Amino acid sequence: MSRRSDVLDLAVLGLLHDAPMHGYELRKRLNVLLGAFRALSYGTLYPCLKSLLDRGWIREAGAEAGTAPALSGKRAKIVYELTAEGKEHFQSLVSQPGPDAWEDGTFDVHFAFFARTDTAIRLQILEGRRSRLQERLDGVRQTMTRTRERLDDYTLELQRYGLESVEREVRWLTELIDSERASRMTHPPDDDHTPHRMTQPPEQHPPG
Repeated sequence: MSRRSDVLDLAVLGLLHDAPMHGYELRKRLNVLLGAFRALSYGTLYPCLKSLLDRGWIREAGAEAGTAPALSGKRAKIVYELTAEGKEHFQSLVSQPGPDAWEDGTFDVHFAFFARTDTAIRLQILEGRRSRLQERLDGVRQTMTRTRERLDDYTLELQRYGLESVEREVRWLTELIDSERASRMTHPPDDDHTPHRMTQPPEQHPPG
């Protein structure tokens, strides 16, 4: 799942798995899920919804009651809901632990739906993400060692901030992995989809 449209498909199907909703509410929820740096426009959302409709993964459940008075001249808001085929496809998407699941642009979306993901898959994604970040840490440290004498104080501070941010996420991932392993030991396999409390990802703030 490397294309942006695939990530959006997963996010839309996952949110509609929770409850049917109209496009406006769906867009608000998606912007929270995807983050401010990937703000979603209607010009992106509605082609995605049309594609999901065409493939039979979602359907229009009708207009939301009370959204358009009879003589108002306004269009009623269409409510979308997941089909049985859509639920099956969503489950197949969250069961794919390949490298694409722990990249920067996809990990947070997969993580948002961990409550519906098998423990073994969750562990693979978390461990894959941690390995990827540890590789990044090694690269940043090597770069800092090579260039330290040639950089000004502000650039060094920015590099140090980036290093600390990655280190925080690695620690957070390690805590999650330990928690998942402990949970796996105390819960039988049939409980793999049982939601359990997750710690929040470390907040990222700009330096200064």
